[in-house]
Amino acid sequence: MAEQATIGLIGGMSWESSAQYYRLINEGVRDQVGGVASARTLMWSFDFARIEALQHAGDWDALAGEMAEAAKALERGGADFLVLCTNTMHRCAQAIENAVAVPLLHIADPTAGAIQAAGLSRVGLLGTAFTMEQDFYRGRLEERFGLEVLIPEPQDRAAVHGIIYRELVTGQVLDASRDVYRAVIQRLVARGAQGVILGCTEIMLLIGQEDSPVPIFDTTTLHAMAAVERALGLRI
Repeated sequence: MAEQATIGLIGGMSWESSAQYYRLINEGVRDQVGGVASARTLMWSFDFARIEALQHAGDWDALAGEMAEAAKALERGGADFLVLCTNTMHRCAQAIENAVAVPLLHIADPTAGAIQAAGLSRVGLLGTAFTMEQDFYRGRLEERFGLEVLIPEPQDRAAVHGIIYRELVTGQVLDASRDVYRAVIQRLVARGAQGVILGCTEIMLLIGQEDSPVPIFDTTTLHAMAAVERALGLRI
């Protein structure tokens, strides 16, 4: 097998999900290569307190600058491609791509591929309010992959967003919040969702396939496995 490519991880948003990326990517390489093999990675990990404050202040220009600088640091460190370990910050994907010569593996692309492979065309999207309400994520799924994307009603969006920022990013996984998400999923299914995207990398800490009557698409795992595939030059 050819030498592994080095994965540059832009993480810390939050570190709770970045830790899952690190685990999943290394497990994926070990499963494919065998023995004690693990992934070649570099990680730039942000202080999420600063990032969260800028998000809620709506200062996306500052955030784009932060993401671009992290990408350049990883490129200088020897990363062959980049993985941005968060859905929300893919709003800044273009700034990253403009800043470096190495490619960015966009989180929406393996997610859409899995949805299409399952033969589905209409999916619900759970995530932060930024991801659910703005066009940078839904637009890519709709325009590049022809998917119909449903988002929860306003009250449900507020509940989903609040649980992410109050609980999941601080490592709190509460049964009551799982029940809230289950109810939101049921309402999306009632509106015609054939599957549901866990479009925030922390949601996989709370929700699994057992919580949904339709297929769940966990962006954290799908993104991590796509990174393994690219690093090893495989089709998994």
